Order: sequence, then structure tokens, then C-alpha cells
Amino acid sequence: MNPPDVPGRRASSAAAAASVVLVHRRAAPCARVLQGSPVPDASVVCSALSFAWPDGTPVLTGLSCSFGPGRTGLVAPNGAGKSTLLRLIAGELRPTAGSVTVEGLLGHLPQTLPLSSELTVAEALGVAPVLRALTAIESGNTADEHFATIGTDWDVEERTRAQLDRLGLGAVTLDRRLGTLSGGQVVTLGLAAQLLKRPDVLLLDEPTNNLDGDARRTLHAALDDFPGCLLVVSHDRALLDRMDRIAELERGELRTYGGGFTDYAAAVRAEQEAVERDVRTAEQQVKREKRERQLARERAQKKSGNAARAVADAGLPKILIGKMKRTAQESAGKADDVHAARLDGARTRLAEAERALRDDSTIMLDLPETAVPAGRTVFAGEGLRLRELFAGDGVDLVVRGPERIALTGPNGAGKSSLLQLIAGDLAPDAGDVRRADGRIAHLSQRLDLLDPDRTVAEALADAAPGLPTAERLTLLARYLFRGARAHLPVRALSGGERLRATLACVLHAEPAPQLLLFDEPTNNLDLVSVGQLVGALAAYRGAFVVVSHDDRFIADLAITRRLHLADGHLHEVAAR
Repeated sequence: MNPPDVPGRRASSAAAAASVVLVHRRAAPCARVLQGSPVPDASVVCSALSFAWPDGTPVLTGLSCSFGPGRTGLVAPNGAGKSTLLRLIAGELRPTAGSVTVEGLLGHLPQTLPLSSELTVAEALGVAPVLRALTAIESGNTADEHFATIGTDWDVEERTRAQLDRLGLGAVTLDRRLGTLSGGQVVTLGLAAQLLKRPDVLLLDEPTNNLDGDARRTLHAALDDFPGCLLVVSHDRALLDRMDRIAELERGELRTYGGGFTDYAAAVRAEQEAVERDVRTAEQQVKREKRERQLARERAQKKSGNAARAVADAGLPKILIGKMKRTAQESAGKADDVHAARLDGARTRLAEAERALRDDSTIMLDLPETAVPAGRTVFAGEGLRLRELFAGDGVDLVVRGPERIALTGPNGAGKSSLLQLIAGDLAPDAGDVRRADGRIAHLSQRLDLLDPDRTVAEALADAAPGLPTAERLTLLARYLFRGARAHLPVRALSGGERLRATLACVLHAEPAPQLLLFDEPTNNLDLVSVGQLVGALAAYRGAFVVVSHDDRFIADLAITRRLHLADGHLHEVAAR
């Protein structure tokens, strides 16, 4: 299946009648300008946009926002609706209410590319039909259908090769199968497919996932030159720092901050410090008003008691005494009402201040109890060969006891394949493999372990059938699947939510794992949750091997061994 291509279209009258409008307009040819210059008409406008999943779970409600020329980074906690917003703009999802208008040709790189491993690079790029038509014409077949297929794309092969070169895929041939490419190479190929369409509006969802350092720098340079409206969802701080503005989606509203991520983070910190001061002031005001009200009541009671004794001593008529009591009570009641109103006002101000505080929900990771003795071998592989990935006599690898191993290397070196060999998901073409009796848990890049039609709760029940239902729901709540969210189907989850659900099922499956294999575990995780994962792994007493291009994450893991895979050889390097 080729990468999604959203053609230009206008809303039907039926859609308009349902208060849902999707308009994608191609910019006029005269609006196209040279690469590197702004496209003045490229824009996205969302008006009163709402979306809910089929079970009624709301994602966006009445969202109005716009994006014009320039580079915008879209940030929010996992599950807030970032990917859903991009899919609504791209026309892949239909809003329940509101309108989306896109000015210009649109390109969309989703988080998960729906690409079969059997596709060729040319097919994935969407240029295979044109290349076949060109070949047919060069062979003497001048049928009209070939000219119609080519249209104005006579230079498609040159443009394609130039785009692949620009993105660091110059060595990848157009007839190569995607199954032979790394996850990072496939992501870069998906970006190339979108750029070849020469879009005016480009939507990118976590485009640096699985990319090594060189590939990330190449992508950064390519996006620096993009002339239209660029909207990027990412947790990559380096990429977000290259944006012109940051748009934050929080509590269903979008707020825009000028500058990159560092400027945004500083502005948010300043805002929250001011809000925290407001909350403290409001709390003190509530305490003062409560105290003043209590003191006023005590004064009124004391005054009433003194007045009653004075009246009794004066020997006044009962009717006059009753009138005086009623007057005193009314006066005390009015005073109490004044203090009650002041207290209510203070409580209202406190509630308003507390609403402005951020609710940065974080996952609570507590890895299962396991302990591996220091000398025990949990995996041993000797002379491992797999296709063309491992050179010479193959790869040797031994994992013992509670080792913490970082496996690094460039895209395409075979890191993910080596993890699959360790897990037993792949059989080597040659070599010997020995595994200990304990379970090996493997979190793959593709996050395709869970059945998309099962709910999150059902997926965990499948993985840990011996865990009581109440304990499963408590566990899912710690992964931020609370209430109805625990019963969402896996297919409805965002990338970050799917990662959290997969983590819960992989880590807590029975029996507890003695060896954990993580392939780019920080992809799609928000920054706070990455910190939680680091903390959980610090307390884990089994062995783990982690593949990651996130240098900060690796540095925080207290790695005991660092292995580097490149050019078919596995080298031990000094752990930093």
C-alpha cells in the first residue's frame, strides 16, 4: 500500500448539511515558487472542530486554530489528540462537527507507515507507474495510456534520485524491497515520498523516529528549506528548536508561542511560576476569609449574650425584648452573609487559579520483580549470520546476569534484526543460539504486537491471564489508561498510547522477563514519561539490551556495556 495521498476535493452538500466541512484546495500554478521561498497562500484553518471515536470517547471539542506559512511544532501530552488533528487535516478522519480548510497541495507523513515489506522503493514512493510508462515508451511502445500516466513527470527518475540523495538514501536502489531496509530508512523514504509530491502544506508525525544522528541532521536540513506551511508533531527537542513557533494542544485548546522548544519551555515555566504564586495567594485569601467569618460569628455571639444580660437587668417588656433580639439576629445574619460572599469569591479565585495549573500526568512504571545472578548466561549466540547483514564469520554475543547493554549503530546496520534473533522472532541463517529458561520480553519498533481489534484491557488480560481483573485495571491506570480509556480498541490509540499499552503487556506478561529487549523505546513517549522509563529501568534487576538513537536517554541509563554494530561487525566500545 502506497503512502496516503490526499487529493484535492471540496465538501459535498451532504457533508455541509451535517455541519462538517473538509476542503482541500490546490494552489494555483502561479502560486508555486522556488524552493526556499515562502508559499504565501499555504495554510490550514480549523473552525469549531470536534471529533469523537465511534464509542463516543471525545478527542477534540470545538477546536478553532490556523496555521500559515512557516514551521510550526505541535506539542502535547500523549493522547491529547495531536495525531488525530493531523489525520483530520489530511482528510483521513472525518470530524463529527466543524470544518477544515487546506489551501494548497497537502502531504502527510503519519507515525506508522502502512507499507508492505514486499513493496519496492519505487512503489513506496509512488513513482513506479510513471517509471514503467517511461520504460515502455523508450522501448518503442507509444500507446496513449503511457503518455497519460507520465503527464508532465518526464524527469521523475532524476527528481527521485535527487530527493533520495538529499535525504541520505543515495545508495538505495529503486527496485530494492522495503523489507531489506531499516526502520529509520523506511521513515526517511516516507518523507521522500511526500516531498516528491511538492506539497504546499506538509504534516509530519514524529518524523525522527528510528533515525540515527546523521539521518536526523539530514532531515533537519531538508525541513529548514521547506517553503510552505509545515506542521510537525514531535518529542524531539532538537527538531522542535528549529521551529518558528510552537503550538501547544492542552485541554482541547491550542496556544501558540513564538520561537523554538527552548523558548516555549521557558515561557511555560514563567507562566506556571506566576500561576503557582496566584494559587498560593488565593489559598491565603480563602484562609483569611474563613478566619474573618469565624471571628465575626464569635463577636456576634458574644455581643448577643452581653445584650441579653443587659436587657434582663433593665426589666424591659417582653415584646420590646423580642424585637431587639430579632434586630440583633438580622444584623448578625447580614454580616455573616457579607463574609460568606467574600469567602465564596476567594474560593472562586482559587478554583480559577488551580485550573490554570498544568496537569502533567505521568506513567508510573514499576517493572516486575525478577533477579538474574551475575554469572548466569541468559543468551549466547556464536557465528550468527542473517542475510547480508553480518559479515565474515558472523556475530558473537553473550548476555550475562543483570547487564545493561546499549546497542548502537547507523540505520540499516541490522540492530533490530539482532534483537529479533535474540528474542527468537527470527532464526539465523547460520550460527548457534542458546537461551536460558527465563522469558525474554521484546518491545519492537513497529509496535505491532497487540491485536488492533482488542481493547487495552483485553490485551493485558491475554498477556497476564493470572492477574485479577481489579489488579489489571489498577496497573493500566498507572500507564494512564483510566476508566473508559482502558476499554479503547488498540487501533484507536495514538502512537504514544500504543507504546504505553505495549509496554504494559510486554513487561507484565507472565512469567516475569529475565531479559528485556527495547527497540527505540522513547519513540512517541512524551519527555516526562521518558524520565519514568529511565527510573523504572534503574530499579530493574534483570538484563536488558536497548537500541536507541536518543543520546540523552542512553546517557541516563547507567549502561554497563556498549556495543556498536556497523559494516556487519559487532564491536565492544567503552561505556560512557
